Amino acid sequence: MEIASKYTPQEVEGKWYEYWMEKKYFKSTPDQRKAYTIVIPPPNVTGVLHMGHMLNNTIQDVLIRRARMRGFNACWVPGTDHASIATEAKVVAKLKEEGISKFDIGREKFLDHAWDWTHKHGGIILDQLKKLGASCDWDRTKFTMDPDLSESVQRVFIDLYNKGLVYRGYRMVNWDPEAKTNISDEEVVYKEKNGKLYHLKYQVVGSDKYIVVATTRPETIFGDTAVCINPNDERYEWLKGQKVIVPLVGREVNIIEDEYVDLEFGTGCLKVTPAHDTNDYELGKKHNLEFIDIFTDDAKLNDYGLNYAGMDRFKARKEVEKELEEKGLVEKVEDYKNNVGTSERTGAVIEPKISNQWFLKMTDLAKPALDNVMNDTIKFHPAKFKNTYRNWMENVTDWNISRQLWWGHQIPAFFYGEGNEDFVVALTKEEALPLAQEKTGNTALTIEDLRQDEDALDTWFSSWLWPISVFNGINEPENEEINYYYPTQDLVTGPDIIFFWVARMIVAGYEYRNELPFENVYFTGIVRDKQGRKMSKSLGNSPDPIELMNEYGADATRMGMLLTAPAGNDLPFDVELCVQGRNFANKIWNAFRLIKGWEIDENLQPTSAQIKAVEWFDHKFNAQLADIEANYEKYRLSDSLMAIYKLVWDDFCSWYLEAIKPTFGEPIDRKTYDATIVYLEKVLKVLHPFMPFLTEEIWQLIAVRSEDEALIISEYPEVQAFDSVLIQNFENTKEATTAIRGLRSEKGMSPKEALEVFADATVANDIFVDVFTKLGNVSNFNTGDKPEKGFAFRVGTLEFMVPMSDNIDIEAEREKLQKELEYNQGFLNSVRKKLSNERFVAGAPEQVINAERKKEADALAKITQIEEQLAAL
Repeated sequence: MEIASKYTPQEVEGKWYEYWMEKKYFKSTPDQRKAYTIVIPPPNVTGVLHMGHMLNNTIQDVLIRRARMRGFNACWVPGTDHASIATEAKVVAKLKEEGISKFDIGREKFLDHAWDWTHKHGGIILDQLKKLGASCDWDRTKFTMDPDLSESVQRVFIDLYNKGLVYRGYRMVNWDPEAKTNISDEEVVYKEKNGKLYHLKYQVVGSDKYIVVATTRPETIFGDTAVCINPNDERYEWLKGQKVIVPLVGREVNIIEDEYVDLEFGTGCLKVTPAHDTNDYELGKKHNLEFIDIFTDDAKLNDYGLNYAGMDRFKARKEVEKELEEKGLVEKVEDYKNNVGTSERTGAVIEPKISNQWFLKMTDLAKPALDNVMNDTIKFHPAKFKNTYRNWMENVTDWNISRQLWWGHQIPAFFYGEGNEDFVVALTKEEALPLAQEKTGNTALTIEDLRQDEDALDTWFSSWLWPISVFNGINEPENEEINYYYPTQDLVTGPDIIFFWVARMIVAGYEYRNELPFENVYFTGIVRDKQGRKMSKSLGNSPDPIELMNEYGADATRMGMLLTAPAGNDLPFDVELCVQGRNFANKIWNAFRLIKGWEIDENLQPTSAQIKAVEWFDHKFNAQLADIEANYEKYRLSDSLMAIYKLVWDDFCSWYLEAIKPTFGEPIDRKTYDATIVYLEKVLKVLHPFMPFLTEEIWQLIAVRSEDEALIISEYPEVQAFDSVLIQNFENTKEATTAIRGLRSEKGMSPKEALEVFADATVANDIFVDVFTKLGNVSNFNTGDKPEKGFAFRVGTLEFMVPMSDNIDIEAEREKLQKELEYNQGFLNSVRKKLSNERFVAGAPEQVINAERKKEADALAKITQIEEQLAAL
């Protein structure tokens, strides 16, 4: 069999993915095995793969592939989210380019365009995940607006409404004037911006006096309905019970008193605009003030803005400032920095606005979701995110679940009149009609009299049901799949959606299944560049994952992502990590080629060095496997990968293969060869979840395999007992080999020159002499009397000596040893000085003291060795 001299991922990866798909290895149906389930965090339907997706989905694939090999019925459900605001914004922008407004064409035609957009772009990211190697059950692909998922959303809304948990009311919301919808508090991004603080004059009614009010938004004076002072502010005792005139508007408003006003900020007089400021809104409710909404949905002044009606709020700010200046109503203007809320999706400055919206009461719903995270029924990895979660859940507010969008799940509420409460909630108009007739007592009402609420539900109101709805657990609560696959095991996501998604899924799980939705939540970090900056399109510092995979291969890119990806901590990504991944792939490939290139002699017996190496690697593999599995259990996947990396690169390739390989051109015995193939297969199994393509390729080249013997479904190794003493003896052998190689280099000896080595007889108990002899190119290992002149080296407490050859410059050697002695004596003195310091010994931890004492002992041993060498010279 001809094996390619170089591993070429581009020729391998597509072939094996197609093979896995064809043989349906990713497919899962309920059976007698225990289920292991992951639901994908559904990416936006219009999205493309970015580095965050790359990290998140690689981790999920590692977990699902390992579970599959461990005998679980592994089910990874893929899918996409309809992403109301993001998708609607893209469709609106596309139509705008064509000179079309969504309002001109109406809801139905707009939705046709949105569906066209979705069908065109919706599969892109899922196809890209296939290139990554994601082993999802693609037959289960779901979309949050699939008919069954949509029905689930509608049924949950109706159920919560009937339980008295969903209500409709006027509240202050975060209005996005670009998307023309409200958004949640969590979707508001605060940015520090340079602005101005305007000190405006408000005349006191019935006098020529005026007070000064400081504001950053002079354009909102049209909505002022009071001025507030602190009742404890002695400066304004005279003002209590008075009225003032709002500049330009001419409206008389009351002076109200409230301790909310900060005595130190501004002038101590606060203009109150209840309809356009969150804090003013609370004051307005408390003091029963009038609420005047002065803005249109696109943040232009309405008729309350008088001559500024129709003008954009920011242009109006400049014009209002100019008019106030001209009329002498500005005392001063100062530069001022403040945090301005912006929309996460559109970047528009948020306008606080009173709006009639739908809300979900969260206080009672949140309790089991909080308790079961805090008591570790649901485990967070890392656990530090429990505090973040608790802080939000303990202070949870009612969830504003309606959005002024057309793309999404239309709210199943049907109005039969003009009043705010003239509605019924039902799945369809047909179901709504008898409810409306009963509520009104009007049996003459017809379907034509009903109109469905135009608003859509918040995107997260569908994705919070995701682990349940993908198995149709809302519509059919006792179906086979929901009972088999739910609850899921692991959720992999980013901490940035811990409130949007994670918390709400837990709430839904306890409300609709009376149990957790997943057992573990693995929080990934943010992918950053070498300079620590978050990767983004605007900075241009984010590589294209597809290009990375095209250049380095999916395996190398996966490995590059995970080498430095600790749970919950940011990932400092560098393309060099992919180079390291590619080099690792090449290392394994070359090791495989070396093994397959050996000729086997059936009559040959293994050497003692080969026997010891074979025995050692068996124990070493199990010791490393125990470490790998312990890291998996703690969700330290980077540490698991690093342990595998060292096992393969160092232990298998650098030491084991060197110890057992035959002399160049000579054959190898069957026993050693077969053991080596077994070890290679074990290594491929533990590496497969991380580098699936390369490992499957080598696995299939080792031997002819049936489809039931593919690596992807092979049995994952289990940790067996291992001998730590045997492993340590081999470590000593490795150190001794490294030391004698270093001695050769230092003394200018040829690597080909076989050296005689002397040591105490007891040394043979702590190293494998035959392996050392082979790897160190030792001609003879003596346990008799040491020569008078020679070069000594140590491995821990073990001493070795190589006789000095006649061509060594003794004076130069003595001078070098003398310098080394002086250095070590100086080092010993510094350690002893530290240990003689009573304050240090009394205050330092025990492990630090022990470390210093070990340094002292090692330095003493080294000094003794050097002095013996000098004496010998």
